[in-house]
Amino acid sequence: MTNEKISAGTIARTIILVLALFNQVLAMFGKSPLDIAGEDISNVVSLIFTIAAAIAAWWKNNSFTAAAIEADKMMSKMKGL
Repeated sequence: MTNEKISAGTIARTIILVLALFNQVLAMFGKSPLDIAGEDISNVVSLIFTIAAAIAAWWKNNSFTAAAIEADKMMSKMKGL
């Protein structure tokens, strides 16, 4: 097994997705995690944040296992990157 690390981008996207999901759960229970006047504005911002985080996390390849990280390196070599 190699000593590979998870990329910073994978960690950042995962953290953003977790924060978006947490924000959405708070909004579902009537808590306002974002201190913005008006419940509708808070809900819209929360929804946009959740959608953006979900799309980013879904679209980008997130390699967590050592095998996946190694496969990403092999793919990059094959592409000439």
